[in-house]
Amino acid sequence: MPRKLLIANRGEIACRVIKTARRMGIATVAVYSDADADALHVKHADEAYHIGAPAPKDSYLRTDRLLEVIAQSGADAVHPGYGFLSENAGFADALEKAGCVFVGPPASAIRAMGSKSEAKKIMGKAGVPLVPGYHGEDQDPDLLAAEADKIGYPVLIKASAGGGGKGMRAVEEASDFKDALISCKREAASSFGDDHCLIEKLIVKPRHVEIQVFADSHGNAVYLFERDCSLQRRHQKVIEEAPAPGMTEDLRAQMGKAAVDAAKAIGYQGAGTVEFLLDASGAFYFMEMNTRLQVEHPVTEKITGEDLVEWQLRVADGEKLPKAQEDLSINGHAFEVRIYAEDPQNDFLPATGKLVHMRMPRETDHVRVDTGVYEGGEVSIHYDPMIAKLITWDVDRTSALRRMATALNDVQIVGVTTNTGFLGNIARHPAFERGEVETGFIPNYQDDLIPAPTTPENEALAFAALDILLTRDAEAARYATQSNDPYSPWHSTAGFRLNDDNHHDLILRHDGSDLLVKVHYRDQGYVIDMPDGSAIIASAEHDENGAIVASLNNVRKRASVLRDGNRLMIFRDGRSDRLDIFDPLAAAGGNEGTGGGLTAPMPGKIIAVMAKAGQSVTAGDKLVVMEAMKMEHTISAPVTGTIKEVFFGVGDQVDDGAELIAIEEAE
Repeated sequence: MPRKLLIANRGEIACRVIKTARRMGIATVAVYSDADADALHVKHADEAYHIGAPAPKDSYLRTDRLLEVIAQSGADAVHPGYGFLSENAGFADALEKAGCVFVGPPASAIRAMGSKSEAKKIMGKAGVPLVPGYHGEDQDPDLLAAEADKIGYPVLIKASAGGGGKGMRAVEEASDFKDALISCKREAASSFGDDHCLIEKLIVKPRHVEIQVFADSHGNAVYLFERDCSLQRRHQKVIEEAPAPGMTEDLRAQMGKAAVDAAKAIGYQGAGTVEFLLDASGAFYFMEMNTRLQVEHPVTEKITGEDLVEWQLRVADGEKLPKAQEDLSINGHAFEVRIYAEDPQNDFLPATGKLVHMRMPRETDHVRVDTGVYEGGEVSIHYDPMIAKLITWDVDRTSALRRMATALNDVQIVGVTTNTGFLGNIARHPAFERGEVETGFIPNYQDDLIPAPTTPENEALAFAALDILLTRDAEAARYATQSNDPYSPWHSTAGFRLNDDNHHDLILRHDGSDLLVKVHYRDQGYVIDMPDGSAIIASAEHDENGAIVASLNNVRKRASVLRDGNRLMIFRDGRSDRLDIFDPLAAAGGNEGTGGGLTAPMPGKIIAVMAKAGQSVTAGDKLVVMEAMKMEHTISAPVTGTIKEVFFGVGDQVDDGAELIAIEEAE
């Protein structure tokens, strides 16, 4: 067993590996970039070493620097986590040469599965079902377009060395193929250093079902059942569950056998995932094999009761698999959601910033939270914007899903926009509750899952007003206790005003609209006049946890109101509303927007500019491509007109809101 384990990764997976290593009595070594000096995985490890600048290529992808840390720390094994160097055969070779154990498969297995094209050939020979497609070496664009025509549209272009939805585009018509291919190749080259692509038939309404496999160095291999990962956006998984809904024992056995055959075909060792497309008829097709631990591995752990990281460490140490196939069984059902700093209302653009407030559900046998961040920490532009993984388990799917909906109600995050509400809408959607999952679920139900923004309900406005007043009253009470005349009306906490109704006019701003809320002090409470003309009779107090417990028209309610400067976040009944306390005097000094310009929707790097000064453009024309949070984002002209000036070029880093292009709007 390793004596000291270096985790060549960051974030929640590094924290996850540290947890198991500590339980097994193995010392841990973390590595960190400049941006991660105060990261949670650094705090949790026994030792931590700085390895470079924030960009992954200057830190987490530097094999030379990692080898130096191995020598400095005396680590005798390396766990690569997922992403970064986890599927890099050269890294595995370098560790072997250095006499350090790689907690992963042999380099030969990584190479075999590292190219999707080569993987398809190997799987075809092993008898694993394949999707019709072109996996050849010739990358001539005209040839690829011709192959797509042969396969028949729609087709899927995929980076051969890809993963995580990067370098992947669905193409519905031949006229869109060329632009999609260029974009895929550019993203593939940026993410993987290889722009080789393959073309496959796009299966309509497929399910994405993957099998967890494990193999040891003694010739043993098992599958730990399946996970359904069909709910995706941009080919990235949003919710995963195990087992797959509607799965029969016969189909499970067929897919499990195919996955084990795939592992044996490449002499696999350790944890791996064989991913399949499953159509409505029950036919399944090999997609790819991930030669590492998956982000969604916790759902498999919850239904099997096994610690997959412990299995990895034992197999890497030369032990036999802890269990044979007949010893493994499914117990209950589990879900995992990925809580991201991103804005579903703005095409899921990633968000960055400080986590001013972060509260996750309490962990129990039914609820698990895997995270690599903490309250007060930063979500930076340099890495994936995942905040946490939330996992729930229960005896059946209905119960596990109910626990997920409840757990999401308890998530409170202030400082960055998150997808928590979006995830809650999925968990409570009737079609998802029925198990009607397929890869088109999110676009099919987009209006339900991402409803148009609405004005906050009166109840949310009431809680915002109550929080403001309770805070002011508490401050007034403090001042009163310090006064020489505690009976003075100027120190009263009851809203005293000379010759006037004792009331407060509060202006709350939501999406640029002002909402006037008038609060009148009454004995033992307030009357709150709402913008729609209605009124709420209220009384309230803060409980021991800081939440507001209120009586609203004789109905007892509870909410948490968190402040970030003048911004309020109101969390209640699984919903959240954002309001600003509007200061008319501060607003008077503001400037009107100029309009007609193209601004950066997030901080990132310019990777393509398709515009120049003097060029005529039409609203919707693609002008700039940015890379942020490891994904490409195309920015289009907001108006029809003429480009006056282009402010940035390829390779430039830009801040959120920076003007990229000035456009003179056509009259």
